[in-house]
Amino acid sequence: MFNKIAPDKWKHFFAGILMGAVLEVVSALTFPGRPLLAALVALAVVIVISYGFELFSLITGKGHYDVMDAVASIIGGITGMLPGALVYQWMFA
Repeated sequence: MFNKIAPDKWKHFFAGILMGAVLEVVSALTFPGRPLLAALVALAVVIVISYGFELFSLITGKGHYDVMDAVASIIGGITGMLPGALVYQWMFA
């Protein structure tokens, strides 16, 4: 099953993990004591950034527009939010 996923989708997935972790820590620092709000804000930003890059490619014609790239980034971002929350709890809480 994993062999059928294109290599560029894996790049988006791993970039999404890093993005999700960083955004989770930043949003948890921005909204201390409100973990649900922090997670929802981080998720919203992950979605906006992931699809925003694809929309930018569509509008400008630079790059390749592929919604599945955004989906891979969003899945990676959701995956990265958990380690981000754990890092926040370990370092700041």
